[in-house]
Amino acid sequence: MSARLNLLRRVVLLKPGEGPILAWATAYFFLLLMSYYLLRPMREALGIAKGADKLPWLLTGTLIAMLVANPLYAAIAARLPRRRIIPITYRFFGVAMLLFWVAFRLLPTGPGSTLGYGFFIWLSVFNLFVVSVFWGLLDDLFTEDMGKRLFGLITVGGTLGAIAGSGLTGLLSKGVTLMGTRLAFDAGSQLLLSAALLEGSVQCMQQLARRFDMPNEVGGAKEPGPGLLEGLRLVVTSRYLQVICVNMLLFTITSTMLYLQQGQIVERSFAGQQARTAAFATLDLWTNVVTLATQLFLSGRIITWLGLRPVLCLLPLMTLAGFGVLVFWPSFAVLAVIMVARRGLNYAVDRPAKEILYIPLGPAEKYKSKPFIDTFVYRAGDLLGVWTPTVLAIIAIPLSSVALAASALWLGAGLSLGTLWNRRSKAAPAPTESPK
Repeated sequence: MSARLNLLRRVVLLKPGEGPILAWATAYFFLLLMSYYLLRPMREALGIAKGADKLPWLLTGTLIAMLVANPLYAAIAARLPRRRIIPITYRFFGVAMLLFWVAFRLLPTGPGSTLGYGFFIWLSVFNLFVVSVFWGLLDDLFTEDMGKRLFGLITVGGTLGAIAGSGLTGLLSKGVTLMGTRLAFDAGSQLLLSAALLEGSVQCMQQLARRFDMPNEVGGAKEPGPGLLEGLRLVVTSRYLQVICVNMLLFTITSTMLYLQQGQIVERSFAGQQARTAAFATLDLWTNVVTLATQLFLSGRIITWLGLRPVLCLLPLMTLAGFGVLVFWPSFAVLAVIMVARRGLNYAVDRPAKEILYIPLGPAEKYKSKPFIDTFVYRAGDLLGVWTPTVLAIIAIPLSSVALAASALWLGAGLSLGTLWNRRSKAAPAPTESPK
C-alpha cells in the first residue's frame, strides 16, 4: 500500500496530507458540473426552439441578467462570511430549480415560450456563477504551489462530471427499464436531480472549509469588505484585473469565431444531419480523451515546469496558428486537430493557470471582482463574438482577418498578464490558513 501511495504521489505531484483535500475538491467540481450538464441539453433545445437566429438576443438578455445578478451577489458577499456565501448562493439556485420544475408543469412550454427563454437565460447565469464561486474558494484556500500542482487534477472531476451529466441526460430522455418496468422521464424531472447534485456540492464545500478552518463569522482578515461596489471599483482601478478582463474577452471572442468556422466547415464537408452529428460527436470524444489524459498526467507538470507566463501564451499562440492554417487548409481533418488540441489545452492547462492568477489577491478581488469577470465580462465576449460576423459582412471585412488580429492581441495580453502576475506573486503575503 505504501509503495502504491508513493507511486500515486509521483504521478500526480501529491504531497503528504493533500489526499483528502484533492478528493473533496474533485468531488465538489464533479457534482457541480454534472448538475449543470444535466440541464444544458434542455437549455440548448429551448434556445433554438424558434430558430437559431434568436440566440444573439438571448445572449443579450443573459448579459442584462448578469448586470442584475452581480450587485446582488456582491451584497451577499459584503454581509456574510466566506463560509456561508457559497451554501447560500448554491441553495438559491437550487430553490430556483424547484420553482422551474413547478413552472414547467403548470405553464405553456411550447416553441419560443417566455418560460423556455427565461430558463435559457437563467441557466446561462447559473453556469458561470457557480463555477466562478467554486474557483474563488479554491483560489482563497490553496497556496500558489498547491494550485500549480493540483488545479489541473481537480479539473478531472469537472470533465468527468460533464461526461456523466451529458450521458445521463441522453439516457433519461430515452427512458430506462427498471425491474421490468419502463420509466420515462420528462425534461423537467432532471431539475430535481440537478438540485440534489448541487446540494451534494455544498456538502463537499463544507468539508473543505472544515479542513482549512474557515471562520463562520464576519470580521476576519480574509473576509470580503462591506462595500457593495468594491469589486467593480477594484476592476476599474487595477491594471492587473483589467488585463485579466482583456484576456477573458479575447478568449471568448476567438472561441466564438472558431465555433462559427467549425459550423461552416462541417456543413461543407458532410451531407445530412446524421453525418454532421457524427462529426461533432467525434470531436467531442477526442476532446474528452485528450483533456483527461492531459489533466491526469501533464497539467501540474506543464504549469510547474514552464511557469505561468509561458503557459498563459500557449492557448493564444495555438489559436493564432490554428486560424492561420485554416485560411489555407479549411478541411475537416485540419479543423479536428485544431479543435481537439485547443479545447483540450484550454480545459486541462489554460483554465487552471488562469485560476492561479487570483491566488495572490485579496478577498474582495476573489469574491467580488472575480465573479464579475467570470460572468459579465465572459458573456460580453460571447456577445461580441456572436454579433461580429454580422457587422463584418456589412462592411465587407473577412472574418479570418479579424480572428487573426484578435488572436495576436490575446497573445500580447497573455505576455503582459504573466509579467504582472510575477510581480503580484512576489509581493503577496504568505497564506494564513493551512489544511489540517
